[in-house]
Amino acid sequence: MPSAQESPEGAEEDTFHYEEIEDGAVSPMDLSELLKEGTKESHDRAENTQFVKDFLKGRIKKELFKLATVALYFTYSALEEEMDHNKDNPLFAPLYFPVELHRREALAKDLKYFYGEDWKEKIQCSEATQQYVDRIHHVGQHEPELLVAHAYTRYMGDLSGGQVLKKVAQRALKLPSTEEGIQFYVFDNISNAQQFKQLYRARMNALDLDKNTKERIVEEANKAFRFNMQVFDELDKIGRSLGEEAQDGGVPVHDGKGDIRKCPYYADKLGTASPSCPFHAALGLARQPLVQLVLAACMAVAAGAAAWYIL
Repeated sequence: MPSAQESPEGAEEDTFHYEEIEDGAVSPMDLSELLKEGTKESHDRAENTQFVKDFLKGRIKKELFKLATVALYFTYSALEEEMDHNKDNPLFAPLYFPVELHRREALAKDLKYFYGEDWKEKIQCSEATQQYVDRIHHVGQHEPELLVAHAYTRYMGDLSGGQVLKKVAQRALKLPSTEEGIQFYVFDNISNAQQFKQLYRARMNALDLDKNTKERIVEEANKAFRFNMQVFDELDKIGRSLGEEAQDGGVPVHDGKGDIRKCPYYADKLGTASPSCPFHAALGLARQPLVQLVLAACMAVAAGAAAWYIL
């Protein structure tokens, strides 16, 4: 079955007027309801991983955010490759929305922003991410009906909590207002996320699936959550090894306690300190490596001169 963009009948209505779709009467046996209830515990556990909790508090190191973006790139590359291969499979085709949902190109833009033109040569797939990728390829090639679980877990999350993370990352990492570095979270071809999700759930519920297949999809969705949590745990371990990070000009990450505006050091770095405070200006200057090297050399010369004078 072709995608909504390509379908000769009803395509325009599905693509451009999806806001008219309503949830209507929902049955407990609908796949969307089974997934919602069947993954609730996994969803809660994923939200309570240390990595996600720190992220939501704005305690995200730029290097760690970059690595998370790398993990997403490999994950979505695998997912969208298998979705492309199965776009005509009736057990998945109704959920094929490449124009609206696909994230690989957006993630490539983010990686180019963070790593430069040669970003492909600078990234590699981590162990936890590779396990996730391998599972997606296995499903796509041997059990394509289970792709529904992986697509649901990722894209519906991106259109929901992902939009919160977008704002947190932009603020915490001081990313450009032009949304460079966070293109992953930008869905230009979806005018209303809530209404699109209604359409997506309606499409899931209309899939011709028996009870056993629905149960397997719920089980696979829980596996997808576990793979995500393993990636989060891996990132958390890496984050602890990084220690306190110097961000953009040597500003350490704020620990979230107190008002950052009342800290002269941070205020100076953020450009909000009073220009009439020479002490903080001198303190900020003295922290620069080159200045420290010059000061050390001057002190050595002064010490030598003093010793010569005494002798």
